[in-house]
Amino acid sequence: MVTIDHDAVLRARVLLLGSGRRSGAELVGAYRVLAEVSPKAYVPKLVDALLALRYESRDPKVDVALAAEASRAARRIEVGSPNRADRLCRALDAYQASLFALGRRAEGRAICEELAEAGRSQPLASVLAEEGRFREAAELDEEAARNGIPEHSFWNVVRWAANLEGAGLFDAASTVFRELLEETRRKAAEQRTALAILTWELVHFSRMRETVGDAAGAAAARREALSVLEELANTGEPKNWGCILGWWRTLFVLSGRAAEPAASPESPMPPFGTILGWSRDVRDGFLGMLPGLEAEAARLREADRLPELVEVQRRIGIRAAVREGDRPYLFEERFAPYFDEGVTLSRRLPDNSARLARALTDRSMFLVAARSFEPAHADFAEAVALLHDR
Repeated sequence: MVTIDHDAVLRARVLLLGSGRRSGAELVGAYRVLAEVSPKAYVPKLVDALLALRYESRDPKVDVALAAEASRAARRIEVGSPNRADRLCRALDAYQASLFALGRRAEGRAICEELAEAGRSQPLASVLAEEGRFREAAELDEEAARNGIPEHSFWNVVRWAANLEGAGLFDAASTVFRELLEETRRKAAEQRTALAILTWELVHFSRMRETVGDAAGAAAARREALSVLEELANTGEPKNWGCILGWWRTLFVLSGRAAEPAASPESPMPPFGTILGWSRDVRDGFLGMLPGLEAEAARLREADRLPELVEVQRRIGIRAAVREGDRPYLFEERFAPYFDEGVTLSRRLPDNSARLARALTDRSMFLVAARSFEPAHADFAEAVALLHDR
């Protein structure tokens, strides 16, 4: 039996009725008291206040405590109440993010499983992919797509296809991505999406087909991409699509997955099919490899070991894209050195047309992102010619 402190209830009501500005902590304190006497009215307000206070915090341990309390409160909301599902998902999402920030992966995964039961499977799919459990992640992606949750968009399809590839289901991955590509073609023809996005998707699809030894399919996708690039070089985009760097960034980062250590529950890696939703501990660990990679690049450069240097420099460039590849300010100036060096180093390698073609393709797609279409077309035309001559 709960004992009601009537003085505390009165103070809480006076605080809420007052005209002065109330701090987040004061609101949480008041709603905690009132949630015990009027749960239907005040438990939802308590959830909102706890989550708002969490956003003000800079202490990971405080964050996790507030999110845990918000989750407990959200579970108390009567089933069928307005916005219960939304509040529960927001609270659980904050809780799992706070747990992963502290490296408490097992607990975070359990909360992601509860989130999936509540209708939000994306966090669990990302966590499973981080741990190399790609088939399970792909099954969640398929279930969400079949139920129309979430919308069948670029971001969801790329993640699904990437998880299928990670599971070794290459034909299924190509089928899923091909559907996205066909939709993008239609939208581009109707001027409902950017030709740049179509180019990036075509190049990514060519990489997917190359991976499984489908040389003809890869070549056809490259020829189509070259045709779209020629149109961009001659006439530019028909419309101003605003900032579309996220599309380039997602596919460029995904293209580097094979060069990274394999993901496992003991050694998680980023879910490369998406840039959003990475667990904090995984993101920090991935970017935390930068100093070591830069030191390795310096040693390789000193020893003139060019093949290994090209690979390490590409891994560095991918991390730069993760860190700030969606920032348009001085985008070309900041990123050009990564891609220029990749091409310069690759040109110094004799009898390695595939590596040079990859460096030229990387730079071409970057130049498309920077809206420098003529040099992008020149780079990609050279890459296509190199691959044709192999």
